[in-house]
Amino acid sequence: MFFRDFSAILLSTSLLISSSEPALLGQAAAAPASGQPSEQEVEHEFLAVPSAQLAGEHLKTLTAAPHIAASKEDYATAEYVAAKFKAAGLDTNIIPYKVWLNLPTEVKITATAADGTVLMTGPTPEHVADDPYQDDPRIVTAFNNSSPSGDVTADVVYANYGTPEDFKRLEDLHVSIKDKIVLVRYGQNFRGVKVYLAQLGGAAGVIIYSDPADDGFSKGNVYPNGPYRPATGVQRGSVQYLFKYPGDATTPGIASDVDLPMSKRTPPAEAASLAKIPSTPISWHDAEPILKAMGGSAVPKDWQGGLPFDYHLGSGTVKVHLLLKQDYQYRTIWDVIGTVDGTTYPDEWVVAGNHRDAWVFGAVDPSSGTAAMLEAVHGIGELLKTGWRPKRRIVFCSWDAEEEGLIGSTEWAEGHARHLEHAVAYFNTDVAVSGPDFSASAVPTLKQFVRDVAREVPSAKGATVYDQWKAADAIKSKSHVNNGFGEKHINAHISDDVDVGDLGSGSDFTPFFQHLGIPAADIGSSGPYGVYHSAFDNYAWYTKYADPDFTLLQQQARVFGLEVIKMADAGVLPYDYSTYASEIEVYLQTAKKKASEAGMKSLSFDAATEAAHRFSVAASGIHTKESVPGVNVAALNRSLLDAEHALLSSAGLPGRPWYKHTIYAPGEFTGYAAVVIPGVNEAIDAKNLPQAEEQMAVLAAALNRAAGVLEGVK
Repeated sequence: MFFRDFSAILLSTSLLISSSEPALLGQAAAAPASGQPSEQEVEHEFLAVPSAQLAGEHLKTLTAAPHIAASKEDYATAEYVAAKFKAAGLDTNIIPYKVWLNLPTEVKITATAADGTVLMTGPTPEHVADDPYQDDPRIVTAFNNSSPSGDVTADVVYANYGTPEDFKRLEDLHVSIKDKIVLVRYGQNFRGVKVYLAQLGGAAGVIIYSDPADDGFSKGNVYPNGPYRPATGVQRGSVQYLFKYPGDATTPGIASDVDLPMSKRTPPAEAASLAKIPSTPISWHDAEPILKAMGGSAVPKDWQGGLPFDYHLGSGTVKVHLLLKQDYQYRTIWDVIGTVDGTTYPDEWVVAGNHRDAWVFGAVDPSSGTAAMLEAVHGIGELLKTGWRPKRRIVFCSWDAEEEGLIGSTEWAEGHARHLEHAVAYFNTDVAVSGPDFSASAVPTLKQFVRDVAREVPSAKGATVYDQWKAADAIKSKSHVNNGFGEKHINAHISDDVDVGDLGSGSDFTPFFQHLGIPAADIGSSGPYGVYHSAFDNYAWYTKYADPDFTLLQQQARVFGLEVIKMADAGVLPYDYSTYASEIEVYLQTAKKKASEAGMKSLSFDAATEAAHRFSVAASGIHTKESVPGVNVAALNRSLLDAEHALLSSAGLPGRPWYKHTIYAPGEFTGYAAVVIPGVNEAIDAKNLPQAEEQMAVLAAALNRAAGVLEGVK
């Protein structure tokens, strides 16, 4: 239904160029030299290049084989991407890292009733009536990365989604998880948080299953007759404690170079980001006989899933023997980095990335992003042939081992931290296309920038991406529907423009934004996508249910590439600190109300509120200074970037110092979703008044630093 002729749209793109950027640049942007194309002409030339057909060819090549991180098939995709980067004229390197990874050698689950009757043995291989890829012998048995080996037999307790509230409810119901195997379903929070909470409660192990109420037959027809998860579909995934730190578990804060001495690595047994209890994922096909046989009290009404019987909490009626044998080794992964040098501000970098590794075939996650990125690179390559050069250095990155814990991006970012002090933006895409609904998340300074880019790109559905986005936004509920990644944070203040979400974690923007303070944005286009992290996320599913003619890939390539080009060629950096300030002020108001409700009325918000107001005034002033004739653009840009850096805390968050951003971080008990002013809010949640007071002071100091930077612009 997305077939469309783009030729007419491309002829009329002059009508689609946003008028917001010239006002931002003022006299700072020099007129193009005689004979040189204008920025508008460059952007038009770029938009005409990305090809739906070529994007589809990239996708088919990238998904031809399972390519889990560190496999030879994974390396083959690195070579493919490197060849395309080089063909476009990028200076290209494949960079290896040696990282601590596990692969399963044996996964076995046996469930028995109280009388010894065997209820199930598994796991059952993923299989449907008709799929051309499911029998590939290179498919790795579904497992959890970062789970230890284990051989445990214990009673099963059902804990719904495994959120803090769910475990508290079990406690209130006098149901203990100590020395039990906890059965939880996917959704609401990151799988690693489910395991972490179970570990804190003394559980012996965790089994995570996909309930049909969340992404299966309760939602609609299942694959191959529809887009949702079939009975045997399994969501693989990492249970690394990303909320502690991402990347190689043995090298927090430093790069896992292949020649890094062992003496500089943290012993795996001491790595804070590795789970201590075994866990594994299963399908609802395998979970059903366990759930059906479980006795004890009926679950709370809102814990009932989609299977056609009443769920119960357990109480010693079913035992499970969980046997996991993991092969942990230092394995080699490969990032692919392609660069184009800048002419005017060569030390300032615009970084753009997508990961390449997949749990199995990975058509949507991540190969749709890789295909889109390759067509964005294709477009920039055609511009280079005309003699165009960007003002800033462009760095395109194909990350490896993202699925195992954002490893490739984190190791590269940690190793290039000094150079990245001058990076002006990081643009990410991951699940680029699973359907037609465009969405984005960004640091507040870039939210309007992303909207403006979307206004200039033709939509695969007609008009512009922004028009389609706004129309879809208007009919959506103001709440975000859980999609298996965890709920997104909802913007604290509501505007009449399209919603741009806040950055939590779960993708490769994390090390750039929350560790190094680089402004970041993430884009995607979503739809019914029930085969996430399964063997069925393959080329057959994609071409049937996501994007049959690949025009959505073409659309995303245009958005992704235009973000890069506009940022690389901007005069004054197009940051919007006024939006940032207004959001922070509302975050503080919301936290103050929460503190009062938590009985922490003595917690003073005065200093932070005053600092936020100062930041707001300074943000308003900086936009006036941007248009002053004769402004020193390089100095102004340095201050604009330094203001974001000033929001970092050198000490990091309590208990997880790798996360240094004082405004945004993944929640310790959400994992993916953003927690705003995290030091303060998490202390309030814990009802820890001394820590809340300490973090309030840290926040106020950061806001005053950022305000001081903006005030200092001459």
